[in-house]
Amino acid sequence: MPEPYPPRIEPYAHGMLDVGDGNRVYWEACGNPAGKPALVLHGGPGSGAGPVWRRLFDPAAYRIVLLDQRGCGRSTPDAADPGTSLAANTTHHLIADIERLRQHLGIGEWLVLGGSWGVTLALAYAEQHPGSVSELVLFSVTGTTRREVEWVTRDMGRIFPEEWARFRDAVPEAEREGSLVDAYARMLADPDPAVRERAAREWCRWEDVHVSTVPGHRPDPRYEDPRFRMRFARLVTHYWRHTAFLEDGTLLRDAGKLSGIPGVLVHGRMDISGPADIAWHLAQAWPDAELVLIGGEGHGLGTSMTSAVVAATDRFRET
Repeated sequence: MPEPYPPRIEPYAHGMLDVGDGNRVYWEACGNPAGKPALVLHGGPGSGAGPVWRRLFDPAAYRIVLLDQRGCGRSTPDAADPGTSLAANTTHHLIADIERLRQHLGIGEWLVLGGSWGVTLALAYAEQHPGSVSELVLFSVTGTTRREVEWVTRDMGRIFPEEWARFRDAVPEAEREGSLVDAYARMLADPDPAVRERAAREWCRWEDVHVSTVPGHRPDPRYEDPRFRMRFARLVTHYWRHTAFLEDGTLLRDAGKLSGIPGVLVHGRMDISGPADIAWHLAQAWPDAELVLIGGEGHGLGTSMTSAVVAATDRFRET
C-alpha cells in the first residue's frame, strides 16, 4: 500500500482572502503549480489545515490547495475569542468561501478531499456546485445529521459509560436530560471565563474518548492548548447544534446530484464515532462512489486509512 508523501512539501503561494462579513480566510498552495487542482477540507469544524494534509497527494502531480475555514487556523477573526460572533459562520458561508477561492485562483474544477466534518462540507459543496468538482476523496465519513449528533453526545455513553457520565455531569443538572450540545454551547457563551474554560476542556476530553477505539490511541496534543480547545469547542457545538445548517438528512437524499463525479469513501470499521453505516448508505445512494472499509481502523488517519486515501489520490492524478 502507498505511504504518505515526504513531509517537506512547503507552500509556493499563500494568502488571506476577504470573504466578507469581516472574515478573511487563509489559503495556501503546494506541489506543482501546473498540476491537477485539489482542495483539502479539514475536519472539526475548527481543526484547521495542518501540513499532514499536503502529504496525501503526489506533489509532482497535484496543485494542492489548503484552506482554513472561517474562525480557525490562520483565518481571522479567531473563534477562540469569546467576542467573535459566529453568526456569519455557517455551512452556506463556507460553501461560498470555497467557490470564491476557486475563482480567485483561476481554477475550473478540482478534486475535493475531506475528512470527518470535511466530508459533510465536501458533500454539501459538491451537491450545490457539481460542475466545480472533478472527483471526491472522503474519509471518516460523516453527514452531521441529528441522529449522528445524538449518537456522539448521548448514545455512545453505552460504550464509554464512565467517561460519558463525566461529560454529561459537566453541564448544569437541570440540562442533563436535554440536548447536551446545546448545553455546552450555552456554557461556552457564558460571561464567566471559568465556565467557558471548563466547558471547552470537558468537550475536548470527550472528543478524545469517542475516537479512542483502536490500540495505541494517544490523546490529541492540540487539546492541551487552551485557545485551540476554545476555538474547537465553540465551532463544533455551533455546527452540531444546527445539524450543519442543513435540512436534516438532505446530503443523503440529494446524493443523486453527485452523479458523474467519481468518488472514494474510506472508512474504518472500528470508527464508533462515525459508524460505518453512514458511509455505506452514502455509497448506496451514489453509484459513482467506491466504498473502502478498513478493518482495525477507527476515526481519522491511521496507517491503513492513510494508505487508502493516498491510493485514491494517486488513482485520480492523471484523470
